Amino acid sequence: MDPSRITIEELPESETKFMVHFFDDAHITTVVTSSGDEATEWVNEVLSIHHRSTTTTTTTTTTIIVGLDIEWRPNFGRQYDNPAAVLQLCIGHHCLVFQLLHCDYIPEALSGFLSNPNFTFIGVGIGEDVEKLVVDHDLMVANTKDLRVMAVEETGRGELRREGLKGLAREVLGREVAKPRRVQLGRWDNLWLNLDQIMYACIDAFLSFEIARRLVVSS
Repeated sequence: MDPSRITIEELPESETKFMVHFFDDAHITTVVTSSGDEATEWVNEVLSIHHRSTTTTTTTTTTIIVGLDIEWRPNFGRQYDNPAAVLQLCIGHHCLVFQLLHCDYIPEALSGFLSNPNFTFIGVGIGEDVEKLVVDHDLMVANTKDLRVMAVEETGRGELRREGLKGLAREVLGREVAKPRRVQLGRWDNLWLNLDQIMYACIDAFLSFEIARRLVVSS
């Protein structure tokens, strides 16, 4: 990621809140936590915001779009199958980075949010991600759509089916977003994520949301 165009700052009011700036387009309030109580607060806050206003969310024909991604420690060898360490969710300019491996508990508010059919969870390769959430953490995601499939359906451009998140950001948003391998292949199972990891995690979920939002608006 271009450090001059995508930046992060710690917010003084909380040790778990950060502001991630995506070019001049968006400023994403990001909660990074292993606390089930804080995850519950995030879910309740975004639900409250959605009920008050539709300006920070986008709907498909029947549901509300949420960007979803997960991260885990890379598997260096067939004998390894590391569990999902981090779950990222983004709706509007609000992102949750929930540290599944270190959480004190997985709250009912979060599992209920994921299983709510009124939300469509969007991501590149999301089928594999939600399967891993079920296997590793018994978390069910009710309603999903692969961002690549959505891009093809909304634009009629079949070649977008082969793009990753970086390519879709370029083609749909007109933004070049780097995905550093040193971060991508980092220790996502660490108790304390560094600022580069937090920024990476936030931007992945935000891009899934924002690309889907842009596709819906332009169709």
